[in-house]
Amino acid sequence: MPKAKTKKSVAARMKVTKSGKVKRWHAKTSHMMVRRDRKMKRKLRKPGLVHGAIARTMKRLLGKG
Repeated sequence: MPKAKTKKSVAARMKVTKSGKVKRWHAKTSHMMVRRDRKMKRKLRKPGLVHGAIARTMKRLLGKG
């Protein structure tokens, strides 16, 4: 069986941490930020985590699991 190729679209958007969690970046951060309140902008700055079965799928697509 050949090696699985990394899906570049997923690799550009997500990263696997050292502990094996899948880290992602938030959407809606590129424009029209004047409309959003400070609390929302502050939350969007930090990366989020992908949970459950979706995280397992993303790891497989990244070639990490």
